[in-house]
Amino acid sequence: MFPGSLIVNPVSIERLTSMSNPMHKNIGVIGLGIIGRAVAGNLRRKEFPVFVWNRSPRPVPNFVGSLGELAEMCNYIQIFVSDDEALLQTVEQLSEKLTPRHLVLAHSTVAPDSMCAAAEIVERRGARFVEASFTGSKPAAEKGELVYYVGGTDAALREARTVLEASGKEIVHIGAIGQASAVKIATNMITAASAQAAAEALALVQALGLPLEKFVEAMRANASYSGTLAMKLPKMLERDFEPQFSVKHMLKDMQIASQIALSHYLDLGVTAAARDQLVEQMQWGHGDDDYSSVVRKYLHEPAPTFYEEPQAEEQGEQAGACEPIIRPAEPKAEKLGPEDAGVADSQQPLLALGGGDSPAAADTPTPLRRGFLKQLLSRLSSGQE
Repeated sequence: MFPGSLIVNPVSIERLTSMSNPMHKNIGVIGLGIIGRAVAGNLRRKEFPVFVWNRSPRPVPNFVGSLGELAEMCNYIQIFVSDDEALLQTVEQLSEKLTPRHLVLAHSTVAPDSMCAAAEIVERRGARFVEASFTGSKPAAEKGELVYYVGGTDAALREARTVLEASGKEIVHIGAIGQASAVKIATNMITAASAQAAAEALALVQALGLPLEKFVEAMRANASYSGTLAMKLPKMLERDFEPQFSVKHMLKDMQIASQIALSHYLDLGVTAAARDQLVEQMQWGHGDDDYSSVVRKYLHEPAPTFYEEPQAEEQGEQAGACEPIIRPAEPKAEKLGPEDAGVADSQQPLLALGGGDSPAAADTPTPLRRGFLKQLLSRLSSGQE
């Protein structure tokens, strides 16, 4: 853990003010990624006393030294960590300091079973737990316009509403804990599939030589147009993959969906295809890019200017590496009779494959024609017919 004095002291006045009024509910934010950082900013703008913690220290106001210290100072605790393991580790460490005065809000997108396990750890200490998965990427978080899918008891949800409204525009009550996570995974399946389908559609349009901008214009008037496509299509065309929702996080969600499908004997072909393309992006080292970067596979940059078409000699060498070039041998004069000469002459155009129908090609002597003329001259000079 990190000493609280490293970063907390510059804002100790805010801390002392909030602690002097024990009835005031301070808010702790755990995890300062894209969303957690934006939520903390919205809470401060709404004049909530906010204290934060992250696994790596950050030079931000009220960064505390440990999870235990955060729990001692804050009645409300919002958790924005990235995956199942991180969520369970966080609540385990918090649990040592949790009491009935605490309300823990878990915002991670995880498997439903993991969310239920986190709730059990918190509730064993007498604290309340709210599942609050969210939809909305970086722009929505910065504007305080996230949509929360929530699960928990009615009493806990009523108490959590004020905190959630500070960074959200809508709160959708799904049901019991774990159910909101299931809905969130399902919505992300459609989001990932939409980006993948858009990437493939752009590839098709480009292959046919059509302007990509015309496709985007057509999509705006199409019934399948969505908020996801409105955000991602322009980014795809501009090759702007600044992360709003990263490849690695979308891949994690598709893997959760695949695991759920496997346990319920479901064949989720579209989800599997979207997952595989995200895996490919990870293998290429693009895990921190926005998930719309799946378009990289389909919309290629112009060919390098240093590329040159091989010359005729090079083409011959390249072809020779793959298959032999068979040139007809020149028949010997003594074995060619008058009837054979006619056959050879009639076959010549069929063997002149490189020329096509162009006059220039017809005038170009081939090895077979040169051989025939040589034999004919030989016969004439020897007095043969």
